[in-house]
Amino acid sequence: MTPTARVTAEADWKIGVDIGGTFMDFCALETRTGRVASLKVLTTPDDPGAELLTGLSLLIEREGLDPAQVSRFVHGTTVGINTIIQRRGVDLALITNAGFEDVIELARLRMPEVYSLFCARPEQLIPRDRVFGMPARLRADGRETVAPDMAALAGAVASARARGAQGIIVSLLHAWRDGSQEAAVKEEIARIAPDMFVFTSSEVWPVIREYERTTTAILNGYVHPRVAGYLTALEHRLAGQGVPARPMLTKSNGGLMNAAEGKRSCVNMLLSGTASGVIGAAWLARQAGETRVLTLDIGGTSADFALIIDGEPQFGTGELIGEFPLFIPSVSVSSIGIGGGSIAQVDERGVLRVGPDSAGSTPGPACYGRGGTQATVTDAMVVCGWLGHSQMAYGQLQMDRALAERAVGELARRLARPLQETAQAILDIAISEMFVEVEKLASRAGVDLREFTLMPFGGGGPMLGAFLAQEMGMRRVMAPRRPGVVSALGGLVADLRGDFIRTIFAPLDSATAPLLRAAMDGLMDEGRGWLAAQGHRGGADLRLSADMRYAGQSYEIEVPLQPGWIAEGNLSGMAAAFHDMHDRLYDFHDAAGEIELVNLRLSAIGAGPALRFPEAEEVAVQARPRRDVPVHTGGRVQPIGLYRRRDLGPGAVFSGPAVVAQDDTTLAIPAGARAHVDRHLNLYLTFGE
Repeated sequence: MTPTARVTAEADWKIGVDIGGTFMDFCALETRTGRVASLKVLTTPDDPGAELLTGLSLLIEREGLDPAQVSRFVHGTTVGINTIIQRRGVDLALITNAGFEDVIELARLRMPEVYSLFCARPEQLIPRDRVFGMPARLRADGRETVAPDMAALAGAVASARARGAQGIIVSLLHAWRDGSQEAAVKEEIARIAPDMFVFTSSEVWPVIREYERTTTAILNGYVHPRVAGYLTALEHRLAGQGVPARPMLTKSNGGLMNAAEGKRSCVNMLLSGTASGVIGAAWLARQAGETRVLTLDIGGTSADFALIIDGEPQFGTGELIGEFPLFIPSVSVSSIGIGGGSIAQVDERGVLRVGPDSAGSTPGPACYGRGGTQATVTDAMVVCGWLGHSQMAYGQLQMDRALAERAVGELARRLARPLQETAQAILDIAISEMFVEVEKLASRAGVDLREFTLMPFGGGGPMLGAFLAQEMGMRRVMAPRRPGVVSALGGLVADLRGDFIRTIFAPLDSATAPLLRAAMDGLMDEGRGWLAAQGHRGGADLRLSADMRYAGQSYEIEVPLQPGWIAEGNLSGMAAAFHDMHDRLYDFHDAAGEIELVNLRLSAIGAGPALRFPEAEEVAVQARPRRDVPVHTGGRVQPIGLYRRRDLGPGAVFSGPAVVAQDDTTLAIPAGARAHVDRHLNLYLTFGE
């Protein structure tokens, strides 16, 4: 990037920012001209968010950004999820019903790895000595049989304080039906312990099943102080830079919310970064006309996979946050601890392994020259020759090949293998680990990935994506124009999206119809009110679905519904939709089976800005490399072409093996691939049969 003149006062900037384990990514669009600026800044783990000021300063200096003309600022952050993974959250206490103090220990009576002799359940975020039971009971039909014992509550709060608790989670039986008991307990805690924050399970996510409701509320409270502090600092930093836009945050469900809500509903942004990447990828896929895409987002610590079908990301519940399940709607993402910073090591049996430990940004891979000494996937790419031919991360990093060779060389000596063969082995292991995870994803979804296009992004996705596609038998790879900042782009194009739920838990019959209508009306009012509170003034897209099952089944499936079915009492339409969905998922349905409706759900969506990036007509031309570089590929070192991404216009074609260097990443293209640039400047790779 080169400095440019300051744009006029009529400029309108929209900025998307995403922070990962190694870099904070920026994608800025000046909407009146269509000019896009992107940037990567190394993270500052000791002061999360400080890199934001560095990035804004660079955009001002290099791109002529005027902070006063920023009308939209969207931020995705890993502060919440990192707090859980690193177990740096606040000390909490749990108030529940007497006799149910083991709710989080019992969970669902399942072992995480049922076939492992060494499997153990994770240590809970709230230890058993800070879980307190109090006399209180609400029946499943909503009738109160035992009122909360406030004297017992006072004793529990005093004990929680004595044991270091700074916040309290209240989760009582059947609060999904009526949250008044929890609300009364919260009010009393606020009176007797105003210095302690309190969250109730019914306000966080009022869903049936006490374990799911409780653990979701615990995750929300555990990260609350760190997330709230981070967002407050973010608001102050933006205001200090003269940015008038109210910061918005990417959510786990792929939508947005304002920062004020993010301080309370922290659990909704735990997967914001990974979800934002999938939203950005889905937008790019729709622009390019791709309907079936497998996304591959590789950062410094992990590789994340998701499916995009008919141009839309897939959603689900039960995503893992570290070792704990999250039961709010989230973009479905599968992750594995393989990233650019994943450390390779030889174990005590002499076996080479890669990940899940990562060098992160500090000290980072050895080749970064920031103090790292252990070999990583990035170092292996440098030793093989795929990396190191230009500056990385918009000029912030210069690959040091000697340091990479020293780190990988230590492993080579232990394995008694040549240097470059060891580096290639590291890459092969990383790809094989990803292969296994992708195969599991495809099996769960029931799809044939040979019918999909692979979209690699993130700093490491383009480095390894084409090799993974070859192993998977996939025939097409689509590398976006700026793969390194797709997650930041996701924030630019995301919609406002709020998810709401009412537990019905009743048979699908005529007696339930009035309850369904009342629940739908309440959800729609709540959804419209939420959009208004976010500052949305346009139309509302309200999407209904229901969790349904056959009587006797333990778990349910989500079925999209038409509002007219509920409004008109068309239960047969709802039943037909359920039978059809059950048949699609399990290849059978029971037309005479009794159906139970467990939850009614609503997604309230406020459309984001209608953005479109510039495009140009394709002009077929044979691209020429800048020069040849030596790369270890195909079992030997050979000279292959080095291309610059900015030289490749729409219609350019060339063949692999090749290296394509650009400011935010490097694309490694294996032999047998045919490359073509489309009118959106996406770089397509196609493989023969």
